[in-house]
Amino acid sequence: MTPRIPPILLVGFGKMGGAMLAGWRERGLQAAVAVDPAAPASPGPEVIVVPDAAGIQADFAPAAVVLAVKPQNADASLPLFARYTGAAVFLSIMAGRTVAGMRGLLGEEAAIVRAMPNTPAAIRQGITVAFPGPGVSPAQRALCDTLLQAVGQVAWVDDEGLIDPVTAVSGGGPAYVFLLAELLERAAVEQGIPADLARLMARQTVAGSGALLAASTEDAAVLRKAVTSPKGTTERALAVLMADDAWPALVSRAIAAATARSRELAG
Repeated sequence: MTPRIPPILLVGFGKMGGAMLAGWRERGLQAAVAVDPAAPASPGPEVIVVPDAAGIQADFAPAAVVLAVKPQNADASLPLFARYTGAAVFLSIMAGRTVAGMRGLLGEEAAIVRAMPNTPAAIRQGITVAFPGPGVSPAQRALCDTLLQAVGQVAWVDDEGLIDPVTAVSGGGPAYVFLLAELLERAAVEQGIPADLARLMARQTVAGSGALLAASTEDAAVLRKAVTSPKGTTERALAVLMADDAWPALVSRAIAAATARSRELAG
């Protein structure tokens, strides 16, 4: 039986924070306080939503403080929650913000787990890669693992520097997949296919291919080759997409650019 999730303080109630909160509630969340200046409606009786840190009741003792604010707001936001240092683990899903940088705002004794989820968390199909900072206990790591598993698969790394390319690949990855669907739809329309049918074809092709990939133990390259008949139409298309100056080079450049931006956000 999965243990109930202990009290959680959620700082930032945007799409990702909301997705995580929904996942925790499905797994038996005991209590939570969500802090967001937009003050959205509470999703349930176990969750109290307040506009700022001043609204948190004095006796609320969270086991974890989940930092889901925009990274550019961290300097102003994080010091408001430094009072939980020493009592709770901080789980950050902010892109680019390093453990050392967050400790500078929360206190040098803060136990921080840095994680990067992605938007399929909204349907509990996300992937999160996490790094435990200094001073994170086995119990705190296990709690963070439970919180992240509520929205999908979880993997851990021992090198914090890997979180930057993780952000580029899986954090931003859904946008790249959505772009593929967008471009397939557009190209279908250009070839005379009605817009409604083009949209259906593009979306279901991407979704179905993803499901097939998830269900298969084969390497992605093997699955690609299985679709590619010699001297056929797919082979002709892939000759364009896989040219030296096309997808292989562009994807590498895109991931490198996103990785660099993640490092820039660390300041």
